[in-house]
Amino acid sequence: MSLRSQMEKQPLPTDDDDKVEAAEPEVGFSVGLGNVWRFPYLCHQNGGGAFLLLYILLMLIVGIPLFFLELAAGQAIRQGSIGVWKYISPKLSGIGYSSCVVCFFVALYYNVILAWSLYYFGNSFQYPLPWEQCPELGNITVKECKSSSPTSYFWYRKALDVTDSIDEMGSFNVYIVGCLLLAWTIVCLGMFKGIKSSVKVMYFSSIFPYVVLICFLIRGLLQDGASEGIAYMFYPKLEIWADVQVWRQAATQVFFALGLGFGSIIAYSSYNPKNNNCHRDAFTVSFINFLTSVLATLVVFAVLGFRAKKTVMACVSSNVQKLSEHSCVLDTHLLPTFNYSDPGSVALEDYTRWLEQNEHQLPCNITACDLEKEMQKGVEGTGLAFIAFTEAMTLLPGSPFWSALFFLMLLNLGLSTMFGTMEGILAPLRDRFKCLSKNKTKLTIGSCIIGFLIGLLFTQRCGNYFVTMFDDYSATLPLIIVVVFETFSVSWLYGADRFLDDIEGMLGWRPPVIYKYLWKYVCLLAMLGLLGATIIGMFIKTPTYMAWNQETASEDHLPYPGWALAVLSLLIIFAMLPVPVGLVHSVVWDRRRRTHRDTETGHYSIVSTDETPMSELDNGNAFPASVS
Repeated sequence: MSLRSQMEKQPLPTDDDDKVEAAEPEVGFSVGLGNVWRFPYLCHQNGGGAFLLLYILLMLIVGIPLFFLELAAGQAIRQGSIGVWKYISPKLSGIGYSSCVVCFFVALYYNVILAWSLYYFGNSFQYPLPWEQCPELGNITVKECKSSSPTSYFWYRKALDVTDSIDEMGSFNVYIVGCLLLAWTIVCLGMFKGIKSSVKVMYFSSIFPYVVLICFLIRGLLQDGASEGIAYMFYPKLEIWADVQVWRQAATQVFFALGLGFGSIIAYSSYNPKNNNCHRDAFTVSFINFLTSVLATLVVFAVLGFRAKKTVMACVSSNVQKLSEHSCVLDTHLLPTFNYSDPGSVALEDYTRWLEQNEHQLPCNITACDLEKEMQKGVEGTGLAFIAFTEAMTLLPGSPFWSALFFLMLLNLGLSTMFGTMEGILAPLRDRFKCLSKNKTKLTIGSCIIGFLIGLLFTQRCGNYFVTMFDDYSATLPLIIVVVFETFSVSWLYGADRFLDDIEGMLGWRPPVIYKYLWKYVCLLAMLGLLGATIIGMFIKTPTYMAWNQETASEDHLPYPGWALAVLSLLIIFAMLPVPVGLVHSVVWDRRRRTHRDTETGHYSIVSTDETPMSELDNGNAFPASVS
């Protein structure tokens, strides 16, 4: 049997529709929920326009070359992540298993975010929205809500009913359990027929968010304060480039944005036709991903600018009302020439100018109304979507409609990434184990059931803290290590020149030689630097998490307890364990096989003709015949 027939997993697509079906998931997986909340948060925190320039730089010199590497490897060898690295060398098979473990960790907590979105989506069909006003008990406003905000109270108390720390487990949240079951059911229905089924679902889930984002952008730009929000987004803070942590965060965002190391890109590209232009796909997907992040950031900051301007103008109106009470003023000459009969007509610029002129002799409790400080509130992680954005929705006319549309968009973005993540788990297992390949439906359903049962951990009252733990530590370090091994294996062990030769045979033309130096030096050194910075950062700064204090109705940074740090360590170790285990297993197996051969042949070695071309890293063979 030829190498080509051995390695092909299924008949190649023969028409344009199949080619589209093979390539579409790469866009759907790379564009996800992180484009809506993670990228805007990092852009806001790290200098706006300065962060955008840094992100583009790292995308060009690190992201796109590594993305191209994974696309080419999957398309050439036509296997999932386990099969690809095992085919390059049996000693590297553990890389694929590590990718599967990381994908599983991500799928566990990512579907919980989908469950939260389902909960909010279901509560959006009310007027007024349940997070629009503080509840009252006997004509008395609930203290926790009054001390924070209606949106924060609904998120922490109604949706999560969160405990004060991760040490307090609490009971299961029945509503979130039900939403989690529904989320896994939707994922299962979209996946159980395999790639063809998931692609059909992904057509809608990939296109719909763009329609919603454009609608939100148009609606947001029409609101007062949108221009201030966008200006805040692009305001350059170039001094931030001197901070190495900013470089690490930008590189990590490139890493997660393109899905490098998850194995999903390799799995999806293995379905592409053998002559598919994966070089063009690498640039196309990366460009679409970046534009989506920028579009989502524009929407977020336009809406947050509207929210901040609304809050600041209410502050101005309140202070002008106080100034109208002459008994509150110490010196009458301090009174500005405002229209006191209509406090809402006073411009923010006029109020700020008067305040700056009289800041040392302010009357009574007149306060500053700072737009920038308001912009800084709530812009972090899941809080951006579930607190700040929901608050902004309540300020828009027809708030239930916009709220339902927003959370439907989050669901679609989340499903796009979940389909890719699940494919990164299931495809390699189907390729590696024939018994699983023959029972695809049972494998998918069984995986979803296991995911739901383990995911119940996140539906406890302290579940939000476990989500934070998994998001911060279960994927970051293992993924960096996985990509370091991937890059080193292809560029140094197999050889960058040989890899480019194989791509030339596959595409009919040779990619630029610059990829050789990017893979061998730039990308590898960048990943090692990122890995070192991450490890050093974890040792220098004790890991903390954001906890909600019910008594003070505020968020506090708390250090993880000892047992939680042990769990963090186990998550990282468990994710990386397959790499050394796979290496040791391969070495032991080779020794046993050689010993067995020597015993049978009287210590004369036999040259096997069944070895794969890349099982010996020092030979001169290339990829299978299907790529040439």
